[in-house]
Amino acid sequence: MAMIARRSKSSVHLLHEVLFSDHPLPCSYTQRQTYVDVYMKWKKDSFFDSIDTIHRSVQLRPLIALKNCIVSSSPNDYCIPISVISKKGLELGIPIKVARFLRLYPSVFEEFTGPNYNLPWFKLTQRAIELDREEREVYLKFKDDIILRLKKLILMSGREQMLPLKIIQGLQWYLGLPDEFLRKPEDNLDGCFRVVEMEDGLKGLAVNVDGSERFLSVMQMNAMRRGAYSGVEGEAIEFPLYPSKGLRLKRKIADWFDEFQKFPYVSPYEDYSGLDPNSDIAEKRVVGVLHELLSLFVEHAAERKKLLCLRKYLGLPQKVHKAFERYPHIFNLSLMNKTCTAILKEAYCDRGAIEEHPLAKVRKRYIKLMKESEGILKRKRFNNGPIDQGDSNIKDLDCTDDEDKKFTT
Repeated sequence: MAMIARRSKSSVHLLHEVLFSDHPLPCSYTQRQTYVDVYMKWKKDSFFDSIDTIHRSVQLRPLIALKNCIVSSSPNDYCIPISVISKKGLELGIPIKVARFLRLYPSVFEEFTGPNYNLPWFKLTQRAIELDREEREVYLKFKDDIILRLKKLILMSGREQMLPLKIIQGLQWYLGLPDEFLRKPEDNLDGCFRVVEMEDGLKGLAVNVDGSERFLSVMQMNAMRRGAYSGVEGEAIEFPLYPSKGLRLKRKIADWFDEFQKFPYVSPYEDYSGLDPNSDIAEKRVVGVLHELLSLFVEHAAERKKLLCLRKYLGLPQKVHKAFERYPHIFNLSLMNKTCTAILKEAYCDRGAIEEHPLAKVRKRYIKLMKESEGILKRKRFNNGPIDQGDSNIKDLDCTDDEDKKFTT
């Protein structure tokens, strides 16, 4: 992966002098830059590649979607016939046959013979039921915290203070929003939210806030605690850096980054319309937006491609994905699970710097329960040969004859 550093033409001190004057921050006051091409090889970091809560979410996400489907269909018995969900794989984000997916996690889903026609049914195990209740308790207890995270995401859109509902739905897993929040926002969100019509016929979610209310980013709050930020607009805040082992910046990059840290910090919640998009201040704002965005998420990480839909609405450049590569001491890029995941290093290297998402502990318990399935399946293979898929007379509406032979022979 290439890293591109940029050097300033004018003095940092002159820029500060302008910024702290009584004038607003028009484009003409920001610094123009010239590019200096500096290439640095991407380096794998085994620590970030080993974080289960990030990389197991690929399996956890469809598992919880399937669990929610069972709970909503049968809130008292927590069981469902395979015929009800066998065709919902695409909707639930399940990449394989639904019945096969259910059988991969016997610690979560228990299979039994249904009352009619020998159809396979699945029910939640007692441990899964307890976790579901715990998850719902978190949503009730920390509803205000979860809503605040959604509000902050929308407020990053600048003056418009609205985002398309479909984009918020695409980030729902990362924000930790329960399904009903976006299915019926008027009933589940507070009065400052409203559903609006956006351009191209899109439905959007807007936020109304008191003009005197000021939202601070994680960067600003942490700098205040350190005594490095007084709250004055235009102050410089330095990003905390966490170099990976064996990763050293070339001198040209390091010198540029030292200067970059001294530029004024523009909060993701401030109006950015007056910034020159080609300036270093705008570049620092982009890094600040990505830092704040990941700090709002449950795992403080996200698939990089999933963030690209925000470019237009958060004022991010076309090649915003390159920012993760240019700042390897702030972000880590992991290529696990055949995708590129952006991880906020600060969340894992300084535990006290970023508040843990209320849902994080519950997801860790789900993953622990998922992993128990591996031991169950191994024991079944050892004791019984091929994994028992239940009574051989049970019909599987989710498998073809060939697949059924594959799983039962």
